[in-house]
Amino acid sequence: MRRLLLCLVVVFVLVLPLWGNNYIIRLTTMMMLYSVLSLSWNFIGGFAGYPSFATASFFGLGAYSGAISQVHGVPMFLAWPVGGLVAALFAAALGLAILHLRGHYFAIATLVVAEVLREIVNSWTDLTGGGMGLNLPILRLDVNAQARLFYFSMFVLAIMTVIAASYVSKRRLGFGLRCIKQNEDAANMIGINTTVYKTTAFVLSAVFVGCAGAFYASWVNYIEPGDVFEVLLSVKPIVMVLLGSSGTVIGPVLGAVVFLFLEEMVWRNFLTFHAGVLGLLIVALVLFLPGGLLGLYFRRVFHWKESR
Repeated sequence: MRRLLLCLVVVFVLVLPLWGNNYIIRLTTMMMLYSVLSLSWNFIGGFAGYPSFATASFFGLGAYSGAISQVHGVPMFLAWPVGGLVAALFAAALGLAILHLRGHYFAIATLVVAEVLREIVNSWTDLTGGGMGLNLPILRLDVNAQARLFYFSMFVLAIMTVIAASYVSKRRLGFGLRCIKQNEDAANMIGINTTVYKTTAFVLSAVFVGCAGAFYASWVNYIEPGDVFEVLLSVKPIVMVLLGSSGTVIGPVLGAVVFLFLEEMVWRNFLTFHAGVLGLLIVALVLFLPGGLLGLYFRRVFHWKESR
């Protein structure tokens, strides 16, 4: 069943650019970008149970690292891994400094980091352009070719993130992170090096987001601190994972699809107060679906088997 679903997804991705217009392609590209963000947060938040708000930090850091690299002559496809590498190194150092915190203390610490980075970027005008933002080199391709180039590039990044999440979920690292989520002190007692496991999960939550940030910078050709360090970039992935199901591989992807659908539907029909309506819809879904959409599905399947 999983192989059939994977084949259908691949066929859909290959066929869509043949008949889809640029709006559909942009929407699907954004859906895959959201999937990368939600799957990345799931490493530290879903598997390990640490409420991280550092996604915006990693995204903005990756965006500026990739953008600055391109401005200084690095090819676009090499600038994207640079963004991921810088975000991963930063996450490793940050994780060693704050991963001893737990609960809301950890959440507040990660939330502050994005604001600190935004102020640094705003102040470092010679390198980052400060509040004026940074323009990237423009590709010498027509609009349709650019849309399809970024579409397939984001698909590759999304597949890499899914593979990494699936690998972690089935290996010792995933087991150790789930033990930490259940009871970190007990995990220490049975020989799990919680510091290493948590730091690894934190780095994994950063590396793909950093690549996505660098990709986003190339995609829009212009970035500024208020855009790539926006706090919603930390909140949205959490909501997506909660909508799908935390600690799973397919759940964050499903949550990303549902979230994007709700976002677009609200934008079209409630343009003047879309943020409030979208917030109410999300809160209602999270309250009435505490286990996410996958949790609802499995509960129904279990109930159906019991009734038989």
